[in-house]
Amino acid sequence: MGRWCSPASAEPRSVQLLLLGVALVAASFYAGTLFQSSASPALILPPSVSRSPGSPNPQDASEFTKKVGVSYRTASISVPDYGLDVCPLEYNEHIPCHDAAYIRSLRNLDRSRHEDLEAKCPPREDSLFCLVPPPNDYKIPIRWPTSRDYVWRSNVNHSHLSEVKGGQNWVHENGKLWWFPGGGTHFKRGASEYIERLGNMTTNSTGDLRSAGVVQVLDVGCGVASFSAYLLPLDIHTMSFAPKDGHENQIQFALERGIGAMISVLATKQLPYPGNSFEMVHCSRCRVDWHENDGILLKEVDRLLRPNGYFVYSAPPAYRKDKDFPIIWEKLINITSAMCWKLIAKHVQTAIWIKPEDESCRQKNSDTGILNICDPSDTSSWQSPLMNCVRLNTDQSKIQKLPSRPERLLFYSRSLEIIGVTPEKFDNNNQFWRDQVRKYWSFLGVGKTSIRNIMDMNANYGGFAMALSTDPVWIMNIVPYTTINTLPVIYDRGLIGSYHDWCQPFSTYPRSYDLLHAFHLFSHYQGHVGGCLLEDIMLEIDRIIRPQGFIIIRDENTTLSRISDLAPKFLWDVTTHTLENEENRPEQVLICRKKFWAIV
Repeated sequence: MGRWCSPASAEPRSVQLLLLGVALVAASFYAGTLFQSSASPALILPPSVSRSPGSPNPQDASEFTKKVGVSYRTASISVPDYGLDVCPLEYNEHIPCHDAAYIRSLRNLDRSRHEDLEAKCPPREDSLFCLVPPPNDYKIPIRWPTSRDYVWRSNVNHSHLSEVKGGQNWVHENGKLWWFPGGGTHFKRGASEYIERLGNMTTNSTGDLRSAGVVQVLDVGCGVASFSAYLLPLDIHTMSFAPKDGHENQIQFALERGIGAMISVLATKQLPYPGNSFEMVHCSRCRVDWHENDGILLKEVDRLLRPNGYFVYSAPPAYRKDKDFPIIWEKLINITSAMCWKLIAKHVQTAIWIKPEDESCRQKNSDTGILNICDPSDTSSWQSPLMNCVRLNTDQSKIQKLPSRPERLLFYSRSLEIIGVTPEKFDNNNQFWRDQVRKYWSFLGVGKTSIRNIMDMNANYGGFAMALSTDPVWIMNIVPYTTINTLPVIYDRGLIGSYHDWCQPFSTYPRSYDLLHAFHLFSHYQGHVGGCLLEDIMLEIDRIIRPQGFIIIRDENTTLSRISDLAPKFLWDVTTHTLENEENRPEQVLICRKKFWAIV
């Protein structure tokens, strides 16, 4: 990796040198040297369009005709021999469950609580069934760590955030690039200074956030995720989320930068993460009305925080005395006091509370009727409504102190014991994935810096992510909600992830990931009650994988055979390899690679 530059504090000469470096990066892209492939993008030509003089004509591109038009899912899927149609160019940012036109058509949504910003998937017969195209002049993303500060404008060609947030140093235009100085609404002078201040506030100026015990952070309303990016030098990993709202494409910017993020919102449903998973929940002007509805959103934060976890609140009610801010602050104090959170610091524009480890105060408040205690049997957080109650850790012996990273990655946690995984099985699984990942890299045949954003679509214990922990990548670990609940295990390892149902599209933008890992995923959904088919999951994979991105698929031989037959219709190249599974039996592995194509 190259040196990290802090644009917020860089001298003009340093900035010029950095821009020169990025310009050379751009030049090398067209020369096919520094980026993922030397191959030019393939071109898809609609039947009604002929090549005009001066239009792109890459020397190595293959030209072929394909229908461009809106196609919808039918009750029975039969992909024709010529393959799937290509969606029109205006669908290049299509997110099926966050489609504004469809959501506007829905009645009975509680828009006062922002239910319209939650995922709302259309009926299957109203779902698009065509390949989502890249935008005009799409380029393979700039490599990490340069991408933290610079991305191609043409890949996220939206200027609204630059116009309304440029003064807060979120993002600035810079020729053909977007420049991210590392600022935010409450840290205009850079996230590094802000993070240092939070470390001082949580340790009485004796340490940083890492020494305060922070390993995993949930960043609510993350913007372009600069807070997460600047936590990485502390080896603190962040699940960043924000809604698809007026701050257009903020999550797309984050992902393009190579920072882990997803579309989500605190509205009427629980977030798709397990309880007791984060040492810190962070809100910097996150536009969440924490004081409304009897503090039900703060009770969701309480569910997600580990004992002794921090809630960081940087917003006007913490420091302003005008308008309604004092009233809001008083409500926040009343709600947090009822939950027995302790306000440990209030400085500049930030207040920090800590969640108690000892439950005696909360039990007392429950006995006096000022706090509701949840039924301990209510543990599922997938698509579950928010609950106006808190969960008690009544058995203190079950509260386990976890080590910091990297030791946490290999730590045998109580969450493993609960699901019946022995220490020996856990160790064997870790060794298995170390071996598999080493062989995966040899199959891919690319440098490790060519891949940044990875999703494990059926993550089990998180062994795949553990084996990649020393590589310059981040991994979104997905646990299908119909499988054994292993997501607490993943969080106890210091990793991040989410619950999901692959019969629905994932809440992310097209072209979010460089590599997808589908380990026995398709067979799990065979005959699924949700009615989704193998082709549905392949179409969603195609939507969220980047051009020239890889899909590693392991499954039953009959399933792999069907995928191999269908792959060319999705414009994927396929190679087949053999590895041993955990029972030391040979198992086929498909390595699929999405072609780089465009509509011209």
